[in-house]
Amino acid sequence: MSKIFVFGHQNPDTDAIASSMAFAYLKAKENNLPTEAVALGEVNEETAFALNYFDLTAPRVVKRAKDEGVETVILTDHNEFQQSIEDIEELRILGVVDHHRIANFQTAEPLFYRAEPVGSASSIVYRMFKETGIALPKNLAGMLLSGLISDTLLLKSPTTHPTDLQVAKDLAEIAGVELEKYGLEMLKAGTNLSTKSEEELIDLDAKSFPLADKTVRVAQVNTVDIEEVMTRQSALESAMTSASAANGYDDFLLVVTDIVNSNSELLHVGQNGSLVEKAFNTTLANNRAFLEGVVSRKKQVVPQLTEAFGKV
Repeated sequence: MSKIFVFGHQNPDTDAIASSMAFAYLKAKENNLPTEAVALGEVNEETAFALNYFDLTAPRVVKRAKDEGVETVILTDHNEFQQSIEDIEELRILGVVDHHRIANFQTAEPLFYRAEPVGSASSIVYRMFKETGIALPKNLAGMLLSGLISDTLLLKSPTTHPTDLQVAKDLAEIAGVELEKYGLEMLKAGTNLSTKSEEELIDLDAKSFPLADKTVRVAQVNTVDIEEVMTRQSALESAMTSASAANGYDDFLLVVTDIVNSNSELLHVGQNGSLVEKAFNTTLANNRAFLEGVVSRKKQVVPQLTEAFGKV
């Protein structure tokens, strides 16, 4: 069998990288599959911190699988085709491990598909190691822990599932780290935004969503100081507007999340401000709105936008 690529979504976050690395290892051990974990973009600073901490190398970046003679792939931490590899519709999807909504997804043949409403894809992969009885290496346990911490903001996000608490404890023990101490260090490593251009900031963790007949881009950045980020509002708006024009986005939302106080500030550019206001029961002032208690794009942003845009 030829090589099988395993990867998370575009603009990979820590969970996308961790889950793909660990799942590629698991399938190689369990089924002797010729897997290679790859990435659909460069890793961010938070992920780089985790990789360096556990003495691992980032997966290499690929754009198209067929360019490398790869026909078969496994997806982790995503399923929507617009978030996947460029030639996804030309490939055979062998399996999916995900914790997001299922949308814009179809295959020509049956496949392995595991989706659970938990805090991270890394949580699912860890349980699969337990189910198969295959030993989880210490460094990969550290990465899975990092993916869980990242996606749940150290188990404080409403996306955190009750089972994630024990998963985090187990992984911390295997990885040999103190959960709270390591988690805070990792999250803070990802909040250094001052060296990023506005174009880089709005693309660090961004996903596109087809909502009714619109395409909505939702980016999120974590920080310990929302106002420090928002001093760049004008330049951010310009970058968002340019990206929308270049890529056909009807609306672009930037969610700036305070990881200490668990709140977010929303910045919006686009054609449907009234629908954005409706989604969050708020009023945009100077293209901005404060979203108290909102930290999760998956649970507190996308479903609300889907509801509002779906009722045009």
